[in-house]
Amino acid sequence: MEALILEAPHVFAEPTGIESIAAMKRTYETTDLRERLARHHRDVENAFRGWNNVWLDPRFREWNIEEFLGAITVPMLLIQGTDDKYGTWKQIEAIQRQVHGPVETLRVPHAGHAPHRDQPEVVLERMSAFIQATQRPSS
Repeated sequence: MEALILEAPHVFAEPTGIESIAAMKRTYETTDLRERLARHHRDVENAFRGWNNVWLDPRFREWNIEEFLGAITVPMLLIQGTDDKYGTWKQIEAIQRQVHGPVETLRVPHAGHAPHRDQPEVVLERMSAFIQATQRPSS
């Protein structure tokens, strides 16, 4: 069976997320963030600006892909950290309300935008259980 596991998904732009992304731009320009990101990106400037500039473009405030959610019919596990600076539980609620497949949710306490990194045991245990529950029976 096909299924989806989505961690910190976004289906529309939220003011709090945009504010946090603007703050990240200031951090990038005034701290050692560029050097820290260089461990993960060959072209850190392009990677950062490609992400940051899109989200801070004034037109992005209207970005919304909720119209496509109704086409989703596979089981989903939606994971959101309670301390995510980029998105809120409203994203999860919007997805849950509009998809046509079964939805499970996991609200991860003391986790930011990467719950698998902040609370790996909790997230991996739930992901594993979800995958086992959605596997096709053996023939």
